[in-house]
Amino acid sequence: MARITLSTIAEMTGLSKFAVSRSLAGKDGVSDETRRRVQQVAAELGYQRVVEAVQAPVLGVVFHDTDLVNSELHLLIQSGFQTEAQRGGYQVRMCWTHLTDEIVAFARGCQGVAMVGPHPREIMEAVRELGLPVARQGWVGALEPFDTVSGTDHEAGSAVASYLLELGHRSIAYVHGTPGYRGRVERFYGVREVLETHPEVTFREMKFQTEMRFPQHLQEVQADGFAPTAFFCAHDGMALTVVSELLRLGYRIPEDISVIGFGDYSAATQISPRLTTVKVQGFQMGAGLVRILDDRLKQRIPPDVPVRVGFVSHLVIRESTGAASPR
Repeated sequence: MARITLSTIAEMTGLSKFAVSRSLAGKDGVSDETRRRVQQVAAELGYQRVVEAVQAPVLGVVFHDTDLVNSELHLLIQSGFQTEAQRGGYQVRMCWTHLTDEIVAFARGCQGVAMVGPHPREIMEAVRELGLPVARQGWVGALEPFDTVSGTDHEAGSAVASYLLELGHRSIAYVHGTPGYRGRVERFYGVREVLETHPEVTFREMKFQTEMRFPQHLQEVQADGFAPTAFFCAHDGMALTVVSELLRLGYRIPEDISVIGFGDYSAATQISPRLTTVKVQGFQMGAGLVRILDDRLKQRIPPDVPVRVGFVSHLVIRESTGAASPR
């Protein structure tokens, strides 16, 4: 007869090995109903518990390996994830991939998995079908039943719009490029939501296509009668490009034009003028992913109640913004 193991009981009950182990060891983190169910199945199978060294449960985090724009954000998330996991007594495993088979194979060695980056729903479902709790950093579809941790992109866009209005700007552009990033679209919606209530403001979306350099885009909109005094850029990298190109064209920043980025990454303070930007709470997002997985493993949250956790960004004002220049 084949030896009855924790894996055998996990397959029979549809639970994780972590939940089975805690049930049989009499530890907390599982409900009384789950404990009774596991003990009943173990008795029916004739399981004999082997006393062995207890290893800390493993939390895994999967970073989307093609999402290069957000690499610095991912480092912050990684740091927060590791710090909070160690504080909670978990081991941490990490991998960088976007391939379903690789992610599923990786997840089999974990008790809970966090997904970071633009992973599609099918991969989230494939991991959850293993019986593991899954938490996502980023966006999911409307009312999708997945736990998520995110920033406050829409609110940030609205805050930037209000700030520029206070500075007297009435001709404002939102600059972004690579499509497919939901957060960037939400920032645009947030800006538009505020500016739509100000009919005296001219607002335009500028999509920065790779086949055209920024000066060409600027010339096009200026020829169309649009002369922005402020640019809100979808991320700090885009803002650095806009600042450098404007300076090369002879504009003074912020005397002639103001520029705002998003992220507050290291480069924001390494240019002159230093960049006004929106700080994203990457470290806290990483820690939040661990806390959600820990809550799921210890059944503090009803299984049919998905969770959305948002860490509020804040505006960091530096020298790249100023009062609108008279035109």
